[in-house]
Amino acid sequence: MNPKQNSIPISVEQSKLLGSAQRIKIIGAIADTAKTAKQVADELGQSPGSTHYHIQKLHDGGLIDLVETRTTGGIVEKYYMSKAKWFDLDGDHLSDPVLADGFESSNSTKINLRLSLTPEQRDELTAEFKSLMEKWVTLTSSSKDEGEEFAIGFKLISAKKKSDA
Repeated sequence: MNPKQNSIPISVEQSKLLGSAQRIKIIGAIADTAKTAKQVADELGQSPGSTHYHIQKLHDGGLIDLVETRTTGGIVEKYYMSKAKWFDLDGDHLSDPVLADGFESSNSTKINLRLSLTPEQRDELTAEFKSLMEKWVTLTSSSKDEGEEFAIGFKLISAKKKSDA
């Protein structure tokens, strides 16, 4: 299995860095291949200055790595790569404040249900949601249209309390 398919734990401060659709698009663009800020900006149809700013924030926050530096014709090219495709925030904190119950959104959809799942089915369901989210990051990253920003969360929780386990 590709190690980047696994989640890595992050702090509350790091999760705040991921509260931007543009930064999620950047993570997606450099998840499998190291790229320069200019390459990412061109791929996403964004301004190089804005993309460089967000890459610096992600790098300073420890979510992406500087993996190579090349000097070509006197120009220093820095290649960045994401540490993972998925990031986990442990504990009771929400990774995105927009997903909090008290957030007054102009447009939202909530879907809730309960299922009985085997451990294998739980893993398969989680993998399918990750795949669906990756598909939509890719679709929206390649679109030149600026749409309304939405927050999406997937939370699969056992109905069994810790004290019952």
